[in-house]
Amino acid sequence: MEEKRLFTVSSNPLVRTDRDTTRIMLDVIIALVPALAVGVYQFGVKVLLLLAVSVFSCVFFEWGYRKLMKKSRSVGDLSAVVTGFLLTCVLPSDATWWMCVIGAFFAIVVVKQLYGGIGKNFLNPALAGRAFLTAAYAAFMTSWAIPTTLGATVVDASTMATPLSYLKAGTAMPEYFNYGSLFLGGIPGSMGEVSSLAILVGAAYLLWRKVITWRIPTAFIGTVAVLCLIFGGEGYGRLDWTVYNLLSGGLLLGAFFMATDYSTSPVTLKGQLIFGAGCGALTVLIRYFGSYPEGVSYAILIMNCCAWAVDRVTRPRQFGVSAEDVKAAKSAKKEAKKKAKEAASA
Repeated sequence: MEEKRLFTVSSNPLVRTDRDTTRIMLDVIIALVPALAVGVYQFGVKVLLLLAVSVFSCVFFEWGYRKLMKKSRSVGDLSAVVTGFLLTCVLPSDATWWMCVIGAFFAIVVVKQLYGGIGKNFLNPALAGRAFLTAAYAAFMTSWAIPTTLGATVVDASTMATPLSYLKAGTAMPEYFNYGSLFLGGIPGSMGEVSSLAILVGAAYLLWRKVITWRIPTAFIGTVAVLCLIFGGEGYGRLDWTVYNLLSGGLLLGAFFMATDYSTSPVTLKGQLIFGAGCGALTVLIRYFGSYPEGVSYAILIMNCCAWAVDRVTRPRQFGVSAEDVKAAKSAKKEAKKKAKEAASA
């Protein structure tokens, strides 16, 4: 009996690889484990509970929506699980379970599925969910629990200000907010953002696996560093101001895990550099002049809306086609439309 083989015919470009969407998403999940592990150490088991609620909600809403709309199942690609992980990373540890559910609904149904599902959304789902929760529940989203490593230092309160809050106010940074605590994770903040070291470990894994490239993160972080060095900040030396801005808030997590999202970032090489630089410039602009001390999430969301324009501007020309050829082709097309319109009117 002859073996039947399936021969698939498709148009170019053709890529031969054993890596699919599921494998890429699994790599992202693995890369997020160090950051969330530090979150569990600093804020307790509640982080795991919120993670479970967030992931379950994202998977349920994606499954439910596609079943209701009679579309093919997509839960198996793990993209909804990644959204749940990222949403947990950008929420404060004092968040409640129902905030995870609402954020997951907005991220999956409103931002992702209503536009067609994975690859068709123009905003990062997790960041959009965070932005919605910040607008709707500002008090919950700006309440920061004291991390375990500072529990003995700050004993007269249950919450505390973040390093970015001190930078925004222009007041002196407490002694316990030093380079070491910012790098290792001994600061208040969102559950997956506090440890720069853990984020960099995960980022190194993604770079090693070639899930992301260096362009967007380098342009993003580099732009923030250059602008902070140039303009400085009140009450701080330029170097201290720059380092504090780089290690505080969601800059590193956003640069490596959010801004590099395939669906919402440019595909051209020049476009990725422009996109990253735009995210960095907007982050500094919001941190300097906005009423909110953090600007990473809004900067990325704004640039998500501009990604198509960046791709269009930086789209490479066809090989062997000069600028004059493009101009002549446009003129010929315009003339053809004019003649067709005249013929129709006649």
